[in-house]
Order: sequence, then C-alpha cells, then structure tokens
Amino acid sequence: MGEGNVQDNKQLAVTLYKPWVLEYETPTTLRFVQIDYHTPQDSKGDRNQSDSTSDKSTSTKDGEEPLSKESSTTTIIEEDDVVFLRSLDPKEWKKQDHYKVLGLHHLRFKATEADIKKAYRRKVLKHHPDKRKAMGEEVRDDDDYFTCITKAWETLGDKTKRRSYDSVDPHFDDTIPSNNDYNKNNFYEVFNEAFDMNAQWSEKTPVPKLGGANATREEVDRFYTFWYNFESWREYSYLDEEEKEKGQDRDERKWIEKQNKAARAKLKKEEMVRIRNLIDLAYSIDPRINKFKLEDKEKKLAMKKAKQDAARQRQEEEERLVKEKEEKERAAKEMAEAEEKAKQQALKAEREAQKRVLKKERKNLRDLCKKNNYYSLNQEETVKNMTNLEKICEALDASQLANFSKELLSSGREAFLKAVEEMERRIQEERKSQMEMAGLKQSSSSSVSNTSSGSGSKKGSDYWPPDHVQMLIKAVNMFPAGTSQRWEVVANFLNQHCSNGTPNTKTIRTAKEVLAKAKELKDSDFSKSQLKEVANQKAYDNFEKDKKGAIGQIDATVSERFETVAEQQGLPKPWTAEEQQLLEQALKTYNSSTPERWDRIAECIPSRTKKECMKRYKELCEMVKAKKAAQAAATTNNKK
Repeated sequence: MGEGNVQDNKQLAVTLYKPWVLEYETPTTLRFVQIDYHTPQDSKGDRNQSDSTSDKSTSTKDGEEPLSKESSTTTIIEEDDVVFLRSLDPKEWKKQDHYKVLGLHHLRFKATEADIKKAYRRKVLKHHPDKRKAMGEEVRDDDDYFTCITKAWETLGDKTKRRSYDSVDPHFDDTIPSNNDYNKNNFYEVFNEAFDMNAQWSEKTPVPKLGGANATREEVDRFYTFWYNFESWREYSYLDEEEKEKGQDRDERKWIEKQNKAARAKLKKEEMVRIRNLIDLAYSIDPRINKFKLEDKEKKLAMKKAKQDAARQRQEEEERLVKEKEEKERAAKEMAEAEEKAKQQALKAEREAQKRVLKKERKNLRDLCKKNNYYSLNQEETVKNMTNLEKICEALDASQLANFSKELLSSGREAFLKAVEEMERRIQEERKSQMEMAGLKQSSSSSVSNTSSGSGSKKGSDYWPPDHVQMLIKAVNMFPAGTSQRWEVVANFLNQHCSNGTPNTKTIRTAKEVLAKAKELKDSDFSKSQLKEVANQKAYDNFEKDKKGAIGQIDATVSERFETVAEQQGLPKPWTAEEQQLLEQALKTYNSSTPERWDRIAECIPSRTKKECMKRYKELCEMVKAKKAAQAAATTNNKK
C-alpha cells in the first residue's frame, strides 16, 4: 500500500468478521490487533488504550497461534514484506519462492501442513483484494500479486505438488564435499551435515546416522548398506518445460509427455550419480573404514600365519615320523645285517673248523700210508697207490677219512685195496650215468629237428627264422596301415618270398600268425634293434655267398649246441615280460637322484647285468621317441 492511499497518514481500522483489526503503521508494515468484545471501538480513548495494551503484548511470528479471547486486548505484530510481494510477477509464478511468499522461508521443507495453512490464511487476511480495495488501494484483477499467494498455496497445500517443488528447491545445496585435507580432518562434521541434508529425499525412514569415531562395525555397515541402496523420492516434474494439458491433440500431448519423461529421467540419473559420488567419497576417506580394513588385513595375515604354522608343524611331524620309521628300518636292517654277519661268521668258522679237521685227517692218512710205504709191494705200485690215495682224500670227508684210517690200522693193505676198488667203482657209475644223460639229450634234440623239418606240409609254425622276421618287417613297411586286407597281403608276400632252406618244403603263414608276430615284435621291439643291426652287418657276406658260391665244404662231426637262435647269431637274449615288468618297477622305485642307481636296478633283476639294464633303458627311450614321431606324422597327414 502506498502512502498516498491513506488519508492524512493516519491509522486506518477495518472491522473484520472476527474481532481483529488490521492497522496501517508504515507504507511497508501492517499489523493485526485483537480487540475486546466489550470495549467500544469508536472512542478515541479506547483506541489509545488499545494502543498502549498492544505495546505491552507479546508479538507473534509467522506460524504462531493468536492469544485466547479471554485475555485482554492483545496485539500480534507480523512483519510482511509488501515490497517483495509487489515485486512478484503473476505470470512468472512458477519461478517464485513459494515458501517465502507465504512467509515460511525459515522453515521450508520442515514446515507442516498446519503451518502452511495458517500462513496462507494470514496472507489472505492481509492481502485479499477485497480487503485492500476497502482500504482504498487500487487493485487490478488481471495483474495482482495475490495470484502468487494463491499459486503458492495451491503448490504447497497439495502433497504431490509440494513434493515436486521441494525436489527442485533452489535453496537446497546440491554440491558434495570435496576430497581435501580439511574434509578429511573434519570428516564427521562435514559429512554428517551432508548426509543429513540429503536424508530428506529418502523413501525409507528412519535414515541411519553417520555416527562418530566410536561407532561399531555393525552400525557403519548398516549406514553404508542403507545409502548404497538409497531410494530417493526426488522427482523433477516441476521443471517440465511444457504442460501436457496445453497440447492441441492426443499426439501432441503424448509427445510432450515423452519429452518431459526423458528430461526427468536424465535429471534423476544425475541425482543418483551425485548421491553415489557422495557415498563413495565418504567411504573412501572414512577413518573407520580404513581402521576396519587394517583390522581385517591383520586378521587375515594372522590366519595365514596360523595356517602356515599348522602346515609347518604338520610337515615337521610327518618328517619326524618318516625319520623315526627310517631310523627303525635302519636299526632293523643293521640288526639283520649283524645277525646275518654273525651267522656267516659262524658258518665260516664252522667251515674253517671242518677244513682244519679235514686237513688234519688227510695229513694223518697220508702219514699213515707213507709210514707203511703206501701198502705197495714195488715201486710202480707205490706211485699208483699214491695217486689213489689223493683221489681217496678228495672223495671222502673228515669222518670217512677217520674211519678209513682206523680200518688201515686194523687191516692194513687189504683195507687200502678195498677202498681203492670201491672208489673206482663209484667213478665208473658216475661216468656211466653222465653218458646216459648226454645220450638222452642228444636223441631228444635230433627228434625235435626231425619234427621241425618234416612239418613243411603243415600250415604255420611257431618258429620264425631271422630271414622270415626280416621279410615280415619289410612287408609291414611295404604295406602300411590302411591297405585293404593288409595282413592277408603281408601273409601272401611272406609265403611267396620265404622258404625253409630245404627243397620241397615250405612254411605257410596265415594272416592271424603274421598279425600275432607283428604285435610281438612291436611290444618287444626286438626286430628294430639287434636283429636289424646284425642283418645289416651280414648283408654283404650274404651277397658274396649267393654270388660266388661256397668255396668248399669241410666234413666235421656234428656238435650239440644248447644256445638259442639269438645266442647262436651273436644276439643278446631277448627280454621277457617278467624282466620288463621288473625293470619298469625298479625305474619307478629308484629315480635319477638315487646314488648308484643302476647297481640297485640290476640287483632287482637277477638274470640281467647293469650294462644290459642301461642298454634296455636306452632302447625303450628310442622306442617312445619313435612312436611319438610316428603319431605326429600321422596326425599331420590326417590334417592334410
């Protein structure tokens, strides 16, 4: 209200429906005065009395209730920024501060519905156009600031519209603390304020507090879990550039709604990023989190150390048990060796004693015979009896020699001659038995050879001569895997090119026999080692023998030989399956770090020497390498 609208700058009283009086003091200040029902308002003295009473009364602020009617005349003074209200543009009502318009700028989002309602009613009592017209103020209906008050009430009086306006409250600080030394040193003061400010957007209540340095781990975890799953009700429909209702048709309204939703979603995303940055920054510099991490690290290191200590103790216990076991085994072995040594020494001593007794008996017998001139009648008989005496000494043991000496003492020459005859008879019997055994062996070997030579008409044979083996190796290389009916072809090749060396006889090999022999050669690898090398060495000799013929034949008696075919050709004895198994087990038992490894391996195979074991190991290595190379070549061929 301007100063020119008041007559003589005097106070103007307007009677309202309630016992309140609106008085004009200055061009920018109004006040409410509550009057008594029983006090006349027309007299000047009563007005002065009311003024004096109002000076003594307590003034009220925005949002406070007036005093009760029972009290005497009371004056409530409310400062109202009329200049601010007059400066508002009704057409730009959306940009105004609604809280400030209603006089609630000091409360803002904390204002209750009752506070907003009371503030609006007071604004209506003060600034309603009818009341201002009654006071003589000029009011334009199309451009009056009371429209701004009405819009403020429509916005803040509706929960949905108020939430939309609060979401974009210009007085809210959207900035978050920075990562500097001050904020780190004053973490709890700075971030408590930041989180308390942003807690107003939470859908869930109550919102946990940041707490202080003495907060427990559970409280800190609950706080950060809540904020990392923060749900904000903040939305930005108040900032829509265009209202959907202004659209001319449905399509235009849909387009406006689509644009508004996109803008809201973008602002909502930026808001959630801001909240997340605030949480991440707080979590990264929170001294309690660093303390908890350090505690967890120390706990983890302690657990790791305890586990390592337990593992070390377990290993030491195992080593101790192994050492005790080895010590017991060593002690047992030493005891067994000592017992065996003692036993051997006892046997040796016994043998030495027997030797001494035998030597003594022989000496006594020789002395007795020498004393009696060897019980001979002439010189020739003496030499013969001396020879027979030595034979008797070699043939008889100590007890027999003692008995024989007693017989000589009692019977003399007769006992000596009888002993010589008995010895000659025994020698003849032994010779005869040996000759019979030799004859039996010779006859059995000849029968075997006759049987093998006469089996030419029989299909197949268990015996494979070296030339047949060489021919089999050649045929297997000529007809590789993949040949149609491979083993029948190999068998036909052998039957065409192999013979027994005697006319009118021929060994017929079947596919089954050829396959079995090939598998045997593959398992033992005999054909690829010694047999092939010997055949190559004798190749030139065989060539000369075939071309030039034999120079001559030398008749000789047939001698009996008990060597195998491989031994007759100068080849080493092939390894049996049992020997191969023993060698593999010994190689596993004694690794390369074992001292005197090959000596121990040779001890595990009684029928083989150290050199043979080493040679067989090299052959096995070459076999494995050759097999891998063949497999690689086959794989390459298949890919091609």
